[in-house]
Amino acid sequence: MEIILAKTSGFCFGVDRAVKAVEENLNNEEVYTYGPIIHNQQVVDELADRGLRILDDVEGDYSGTVIIRSHGISPQLQQQLEKRQVDLIDATCPFVKRIHKIVRKHYELGQRIVIVGNKSHPEVLGINGYCDNEGIIISSIEEAKNLQLSKDKDICLVSQTTFDLFKFNKIVEILKNLGYNLNMFSTICKSTYDRQHEAIELAKTVDKMIVIGGKHSSNTMKLYQICKEQCENTYHIETVKDLSLQDFKASDRVGITAGASTPEKLIEEVINTLRRVF
Repeated sequence: MEIILAKTSGFCFGVDRAVKAVEENLNNEEVYTYGPIIHNQQVVDELADRGLRILDDVEGDYSGTVIIRSHGISPQLQQQLEKRQVDLIDATCPFVKRIHKIVRKHYELGQRIVIVGNKSHPEVLGINGYCDNEGIIISSIEEAKNLQLSKDKDICLVSQTTFDLFKFNKIVEILKNLGYNLNMFSTICKSTYDRQHEAIELAKTVDKMIVIGGKHSSNTMKLYQICKEQCENTYHIETVKDLSLQDFKASDRVGITAGASTPEKLIEEVINTLRRVF
């Protein structure tokens, strides 16, 4: 069996930075993250075993250290946390922080904010807080086609950092054709672009494709979708336990990629299992 691992796979810069922020503070008496630090249950469970706790609400009885996860939060939530008697550590990805600044600036200039992304994703919810939750959120080409906004205001257009670049470009084209005056900002991070581009090119050349990552990870799901378009035999797994070995044979050429929240050891376990069996 020939196994090819995409060059850009596993932890991205922002995720690695956030996880390290947690690990560096686990010796403190109480350490919390606001929401799961990343969308990978194995990492979250491992950190929980080492003492990390998760806050789902700013209210309640807690103290110690609170870490803002890589997805970021709204300024309203941050202000509430700052009023608490806690040590607040901001591990928001710098690329997400850049979007916050863009949205706040153009909202204050009186422009309408349109965010391309998953409506329920914590990153998108945080971004929307920087325009007083008045942003228009769209996640599909169909929603872009059906968008009906007054053209009396310019639109500031941003996207979730892990959105599908090809779909985003199509949405931009549709909005321009509808006559909207766009101030468009490329806010899909380079790691996402590289990861998606490499996965597509790899999926074109293999018999089977494996995408490793959390079931609730937005960027992993997008990787799976774009790989599936190129390679029908694409499999999304969280860990090696999800790997159905009967679907593979020794003569296969297998491509492997992984989401931005997937630790290297999970990727290595999959590769080592395939090599051992085949």
